[in-house]
Amino acid sequence: MLKTKERLRRLVYERLKGAYALEPADLDFNYPPQAKMGDLALTFPFQLGKKIKANPRQIAQDVLTRLGTMPGVERMEVAGAGFINFFLEKPAFCGSALAASHTKTPHPDEAKIIVEHTNINPNKAAHIGHLRNACLGDTLVRCLRHKGETVEAQNYIDDTGVQVVDVVFGLLELEKKTLADVEAIPGKFDFYCWDLYARTSRYLAENPAAQARKAEILKAVEHGRDPEAALARHVSHRILRAHLATMDRISATYDVLPCESSILGMKFWDRAYGLLKEKGAIYLVAEGPNAGCWVMKLEDEADKEKIIVRSDGTVTYVGKDIAYQLWKFGLLERDFYYEPFLVENGKTVWISTAAPNANGQSFGGASKVYNVIDTRQSYLQKVVVQGLRALHYDAQADKSIHFSYEMVALSPRSLKELGLEAAPGDEGKSVVEMSGRKGLGVKADDLLDRLVAKALAEVDTRNPDLSAAQKTGIASAIARGALRYFMLKYGRNSLIIFDFDDALSFEGETGPYLQYTAVRLASIFRKLEERGGGSAAGLDGEWGSGAWPLSGLAGDEIIDMWDVVTYAAKFEEEVLISIETLEFSHLAKYAFLLSQKLNGYYHKYPVLAEENEETKSVRLRTIALGRRTLSRALGLMGVPIPEKM
Repeated sequence: MLKTKERLRRLVYERLKGAYALEPADLDFNYPPQAKMGDLALTFPFQLGKKIKANPRQIAQDVLTRLGTMPGVERMEVAGAGFINFFLEKPAFCGSALAASHTKTPHPDEAKIIVEHTNINPNKAAHIGHLRNACLGDTLVRCLRHKGETVEAQNYIDDTGVQVVDVVFGLLELEKKTLADVEAIPGKFDFYCWDLYARTSRYLAENPAAQARKAEILKAVEHGRDPEAALARHVSHRILRAHLATMDRISATYDVLPCESSILGMKFWDRAYGLLKEKGAIYLVAEGPNAGCWVMKLEDEADKEKIIVRSDGTVTYVGKDIAYQLWKFGLLERDFYYEPFLVENGKTVWISTAAPNANGQSFGGASKVYNVIDTRQSYLQKVVVQGLRALHYDAQADKSIHFSYEMVALSPRSLKELGLEAAPGDEGKSVVEMSGRKGLGVKADDLLDRLVAKALAEVDTRNPDLSAAQKTGIASAIARGALRYFMLKYGRNSLIIFDFDDALSFEGETGPYLQYTAVRLASIFRKLEERGGGSAAGLDGEWGSGAWPLSGLAGDEIIDMWDVVTYAAKFEEEVLISIETLEFSHLAKYAFLLSQKLNGYYHKYPVLAEENEETKSVRLRTIALGRRTLSRALGLMGVPIPEKM
């Protein structure tokens, strides 16, 4: 449909440019609210009428005369107060839709786009809220790459932050463990640290005098002094491996893992610090509560300052984030060194280091950056952008995009199913929020395990003859699809209340429903091949990219077929809208509605049982187009298509 719109836009412009003062951008095709009104509509007579003080309907009638006949258009008509409705030639459009290959359209101004997402503090197990971040970020990466952009997926590792320091404090001071002791801790280390972090947080809150020792550990970690720094490295890297294994369960992948320790070790902060002072973006406070601190005056907030460097010389999160953002855009004129961290599905994931090596890897240097961080970080993200503007990097500030989203909570029913109890004071609430410091929350792996177990029970009931390995594989795919679709189907600024039964339902707007549709469509072509009637891949054989034979179809079937074809043809537009708005609920809704249309179509019009070969061919092609489009949509959302359901 995008190609059809562009072709018609050029034709209309060429035929009207001598009569009206128009630009191609003025000729925007919209979709009429009802199918009977046409397939596309031009509305520019309304805008032009205001501009030249003329009646829009008279302009539309004059335009219709000047356009004459147009290839690919069955007819055009003026409607209402000045709409020009286009009715496309159905046989030709259907043929072109099925034959169309995906054309990548990267933006000419974007050399590389960085998407930073997930970013879990490496001090404890990932929780359900981190899954939403990863689902949103990974879907953005997939959509941008589908569009043709060069994309670098980054997962920032805060391996010297206060959360890691809390765990190091707990290991050293509460448990009196050495590095060797910690290395010998068996089992899921991220789960072990989940409990330790909550216990340490309580201890520090109850023993204010212990904060001095914590500050010592923080400084030692930031300056790379052992044994504290060595223990922090072990903790953060071991938990990072656990995090990546968790994210692999939902098919979220990364190219590079930039570490905060590398920012400090490579003196990136020193470089950024010098730039901020040189440009007057920060200043030293001489008196008051912020005495001895380097601060940034906040725009639009009179008399408010944000501390960038504390009086003890340590850097705040936002200070390091400014340095990191400068590196992402290539503005520090230097890069990290990199080491292989692990291999996922044959692809090396690199991690930054300050230790020189000859690996020759290079990352960063983007033209646009998306930071996928929840809404609670909106204020700090604004400060980072202000830091860029204070350094006169306005173009980069304009292309620093905060992809914000709301948090995830649990329904009381899901909390009970996981064997958890609400915290004191939360009993009876309709939603249960999480807190890592309090140890309240649902570990991502526990949630995924429970989803797989529930899906496995359903698979076992429906497909008892499958092997145990097949059942587990299908259940894992269903669980992944349920989780990813559930995390995407809500607007990003909506609080998600996760519920197992809602997510895993095979009916309604769920991942399993979409997967079920894709599996059913695949079974049609599997049966077709078994009967020797060809395959989905071979449907461009006899009819090629030419017009579909629609003359033998009844009126109702043409309407229903056309509804499926034109909706499937809008897929590329839906992807672009989702990227532009950062609302992947839009793509999720599109996939759901397409599934509904496809289910309704093949239930109403038998495909393999149809005896008329031309009618059967049209139905097969309609299903083939819908199946291909649905598969692409599911792929962009990270929803796998199981072997069976």
